[in-house]
Amino acid sequence: MPRAILCLLDSFGIGGAPDAADFGDAGADTLGHIAQACADGRGDIEGTRKGMLYLPNLDGLGLGAAAELSTGTVPPGLSNTPLGGRWGVGREVSIGKDTPSGHWEIAGVPVPFAWGYFPNENPAFPLELLEKIYAAAGLEGSLANTHASGTKVIEDFGEESIRTGKPIFYTSVDSVFQIAAHEEHFGLENLYALCETVFKFTAPLKVGRVIARPFLGEDAKSFKRTGNRRDFAIDPPEDTVLDRLKSADRQVYAIGKVSDIYAARGITHKIKASGNMVLFDRTLEAMDMATDGALIFTNFVDFDTEFGHRRDPGGYADALEQFDRRLPELIARLRDDDLLVITADHGNDPTWPGTDHTREQVPILLFSRSLDKGSIGLRPVLSDIGETIAHWLGIAPGKHGTSAL
Repeated sequence: MPRAILCLLDSFGIGGAPDAADFGDAGADTLGHIAQACADGRGDIEGTRKGMLYLPNLDGLGLGAAAELSTGTVPPGLSNTPLGGRWGVGREVSIGKDTPSGHWEIAGVPVPFAWGYFPNENPAFPLELLEKIYAAAGLEGSLANTHASGTKVIEDFGEESIRTGKPIFYTSVDSVFQIAAHEEHFGLENLYALCETVFKFTAPLKVGRVIARPFLGEDAKSFKRTGNRRDFAIDPPEDTVLDRLKSADRQVYAIGKVSDIYAARGITHKIKASGNMVLFDRTLEAMDMATDGALIFTNFVDFDTEFGHRRDPGGYADALEQFDRRLPELIARLRDDDLLVITADHGNDPTWPGTDHTREQVPILLFSRSLDKGSIGLRPVLSDIGETIAHWLGIAPGKHGTSAL
């Protein structure tokens, strides 16, 4: 019985979303603008990488061809002549450009409602909400309470947080309530407990996630976020392909933040890891453990958090090239009837103004030794990805989307 390995390159959009202007993102193109930055020398990192974006393995699976289908242009350094597999473009229909929207839709459940957001004003959180949180959690107050970059807000408020014991509350244009606190001075378990308390108040507001953002260090110059992030997310409104697989007694390996995004639903094996290359290692290990009919689902989060949000095209390019160099290891472990799926959940153009996600289409790259080369075209809903996996693994189709195969 075949297996499926789903590698989600968090935020790796390929431009071309027809409704991008509705989100202020007309012209955003994560892949295209990274490739152009590299071609112009703006992606060079001394001692690390230099020159054109070099992704021969992803390009061989159809990345350049997918980008051309999405935007009409082949990015510099890529080609429109794939060597194998099936390639295409995914278009999101959910109302949003954030993590839950993309992940849920990929797993077969487009988001049918508008998310709750906090306004870009000071304070960003309603006083009534803050007072409820303080009372329930026994807090004397909080810091920041604003829209902010995660690394900058820790730099600005981390020392005061250590001194006063107050956590740092912040948000963004995404549907999130984020809480940063020191792992040792505030306590990691205390941070998780606080997030659970806050989640009770934000879930009715349709705020997608409360995110724990622990950090270490003793001053602004040494503060660094750790790998112990945890997302507290509202449940998908319907069963996803993960739920359907679990109900069919299949293994579902969730690697990285995947389990958190689906509120642990449909997961049989949760594997926490931090850092793209460690996540890659855990994926290979899961392939060695997974039985017939299993799904292995990994979110490679660094593309988004470390390079997209930080507007670092060179760092993003380097991370892509690292992933590309290791891709042959994964392909070598595939059984003849296994299906590899490489895609993304949204964009995060590192050359775009601001620090937030960008509304883009995403690549869909499918590879199996039992699959002929060809295009799957433009898929009108990301749920086609989940339904392709369901079809490949031999379970009943869901309500949304159709298999690309």
